[in-house]
Amino acid sequence: MEKFALLARLEAKPGKEDEVAAFLKSALPLVLDEPETVNWYGWQIGSSTFGIFDTFETEEGRKAHLAGKIAEALMANAGTLLAQDPVIEFVDLLAVK
Repeated sequence: MEKFALLARLEAKPGKEDEVAAFLKSALPLVLDEPETVNWYGWQIGSSTFGIFDTFETEEGRKAHLAGKIAEALMANAGTLLAQDPVIEFVDLLAVK
C-alpha cells in the first residue's frame, strides 16, 4: 500500500502555459521507468497552475523519484517555464483505495 506521496505545484509564466502542459505530458514515459513510483498524475487547475502528484510504497521510492529524470528535467526548465520555484510538499497518505 502506498504510504508516501509528493505534491508539486507549478505556476507557469504568462505565455508559457502550453509549454508547461506539454512538459508534463512528455514526462509520462520517464515515470514509466520508475518502478517505485506507484501512481503519477500531471494536472492543471485554471489557466496557469499545474502540478504533479505521485505515490510511493516506501520513503526510498519517494527519494529515488526526487533524484530522478523528471525532477532533473523540471529543475533544468524551471527558470524558463515557471513564474516561481516549484512548491514541493511531502505527503503522508492516511487512507488509500
